[in-house]
Amino acid sequence: MGPTRAQFVQYAPAALAVVPLGAGPWSALAAAAAGAGAWAVGVSAPVLRSLIACGLTTTGCGIAAHEVLASGMNPLIALGLAVPAGAAALAHHRNLVGHTPAAALTPATITKSAGTGTGLTSQEQVIAAFWAEYISGPTQTEGRKLIQPGAALEQLVLQVDGSHVVFTGIITLPPGQQVRVREADIASVYHVPISQIELGDPKHYAPNALPVTVQLTAPAAQPQIAAGTPTTPEELWAAYVGVPEGAMPGTTLTVTRYDGPLDWEGIATRDRRAIGTVNLQDLAGNLDLETIQIALAPGDKPSQMGIRVMREHALMHGTMLSSVLDELSMDSRGYVRAGTYVDGRAALLPLAQPGSGARHLYLVGGSRSGKSGLLEQILLSAHRSGIAVILASPQAGTIAGASLSAYLGDGLDEAMGALRLAYAMMLDREARYRSPAFPFTDPLVLVVIDEAHMLLSASSPYHAEAKAIVEQLTRRSLKRGIGVVLATQTPLAEDLGNSTVIRSQLLIGGGAVFLRCAKGQGSLVGANAVEGAEGIDLSMIPSQWPGQYAKVADRDMSGLATEAAAAPEDGTFGLGYLLTPGSQAVQFRSLHLDVPPVSLAGGEPPVGIEDCDAWRERDAVAQTPMVDKRGKNLIGSLADLLAAAEGAPSSQELAAHHNPAGLHAVPGPARPGGAPAASDGQKLIKPRILELLQEHSIPMTAETIARKLETSAKNVKPRLSELKKRGEVTNENGLWRAA
Repeated sequence: MGPTRAQFVQYAPAALAVVPLGAGPWSALAAAAAGAGAWAVGVSAPVLRSLIACGLTTTGCGIAAHEVLASGMNPLIALGLAVPAGAAALAHHRNLVGHTPAAALTPATITKSAGTGTGLTSQEQVIAAFWAEYISGPTQTEGRKLIQPGAALEQLVLQVDGSHVVFTGIITLPPGQQVRVREADIASVYHVPISQIELGDPKHYAPNALPVTVQLTAPAAQPQIAAGTPTTPEELWAAYVGVPEGAMPGTTLTVTRYDGPLDWEGIATRDRRAIGTVNLQDLAGNLDLETIQIALAPGDKPSQMGIRVMREHALMHGTMLSSVLDELSMDSRGYVRAGTYVDGRAALLPLAQPGSGARHLYLVGGSRSGKSGLLEQILLSAHRSGIAVILASPQAGTIAGASLSAYLGDGLDEAMGALRLAYAMMLDREARYRSPAFPFTDPLVLVVIDEAHMLLSASSPYHAEAKAIVEQLTRRSLKRGIGVVLATQTPLAEDLGNSTVIRSQLLIGGGAVFLRCAKGQGSLVGANAVEGAEGIDLSMIPSQWPGQYAKVADRDMSGLATEAAAAPEDGTFGLGYLLTPGSQAVQFRSLHLDVPPVSLAGGEPPVGIEDCDAWRERDAVAQTPMVDKRGKNLIGSLADLLAAAEGAPSSQELAAHHNPAGLHAVPGPARPGGAPAASDGQKLIKPRILELLQEHSIPMTAETIARKLETSAKNVKPRLSELKKRGEVTNENGLWRAA
């Protein structure tokens, strides 16, 4: 094999330095041939010029040496002519390596020199020569400016580790001077990136002595797990989840089932330390998945957590309500079946606590999320478990199982009345059970408040009163056998009247169900943080399963009566998270109602409430505001409440309005001293309107006033206009109040 291009260019001058000693004038031809060959192999212009100059020098020395030998002069003179030729060859070698310093120091060419005057290896000598040539001096090539004269490189050490070549040293100047050499200067000399140069911080070293580290060849890049590259779950876990900045630092994954990179189950374990709560959004980000594709299942040990990753969601096809009807009844622990967990286990919801009282429930879900269906299921469970229900539904006609309740407040005003009755029942039981001994002889009561934001938000006309009542109910009612089920559309604080008491008491006293919310309103982090549900964003739950849009679009929906009924997998109704006290929120889906809940009640009447003062005066209590005009001073005793209700209509007069089907279990007798409702002919309407507005101190519409006075709106509106002209009432956006 012939010499390589680099070998030819490097060793040709050495040959030209020896050949003229014996070849004489023929060395000129050799120099010309060397120059032509260097040009042919395509070396750089500086190297080519160096090679030609070296060839000319050696040619001249060769001719002179030939003449000395031919004339019979001393041979030592001819040998001395080889010194300039050798110097030219050394200069050429320096110019050659000056253009490829890093390449000249590859591991294949690095060898230790056995005996040099300075104790440096040949490679260290090259490094020092470049430093002196371009940075410190003392010599200086014509036309080249030194970076900092006198900035010598001391304590030079060369390290070679495989393909990684690095040298270190100390830039030293006389006392009183400061090192001005920068990373960019060194990088330009040794032809390496600036990122491979490291200078010491002048703050920590003397100004005239600065350490330097130069990586002539960068270390090999460590193998990384590329995003999107199929890998084992264990590798993904170790690289992104178990690291200190991951969602579950210090954990290892043991895969128990693997059916592909998007369908596997495993157990995360932390060595003798509790895992605690997990931020679901962080975990989904670590695994490059959507939150709906991941389900967590806390294990028996606090140091373990079950993980499930799903390509097709396990709850897509749902669970039909009629197939688990027997499980809707409350068990001996006070739990009822609310749905199915992602691992196939029954999702249980607490409605009571045997031996201690009732339980609360906080339910969040936007439109078309399955919230109403879950409320209907709770009504059916309460009915089958012998629990009486007081239902407050500000948005009239939205609960299909409303007839299963003992008292129904349907509409905004009537829903407020249901809250007042629930508060009165708590006061009544507190008066009768000073030291309650369970089980009660009276039935458990469940106060269900649907669309609670319509009563509790600051824009509600009943904001102050509703907030005060619900705060007291959530604080005091459990030990009296009265639980609260509160449903809102978002977890935002304003939906609960900006009351931290209500939500904290709901979560402590029972559990929570979180369903899909509108975008931007479903985050359970920040101000809406819920312990055990960290990192969950309810707006990330899709309204349809992936790929289901096309299935629905392909159906024949041209006729009004189509055989293609909507299946559970067409939407994510009822899909969300169930949280019980002291646990992690677990993904579940509520039961699918394929039949109306009332038809499953077996035609039995609703569970009745015990005969007591509050229940007998239910209609008067429902019409009696519990706070003063400022929204303060909530009535604190049953006696004060009944005294305040003296001027309200009796229960017999309004029984048909609240219970048209005669569903009240215990009809109350007429209240002694109760004034019958006067007709239009018996008493003038304007004084009655003014008396009503002054007594209730809350704004009302003309229709509400007419309904309370048991007359028509056409008789009320003209009188309201007359009272307004006289300055006795005011009207703001259709709401009338006393001036």
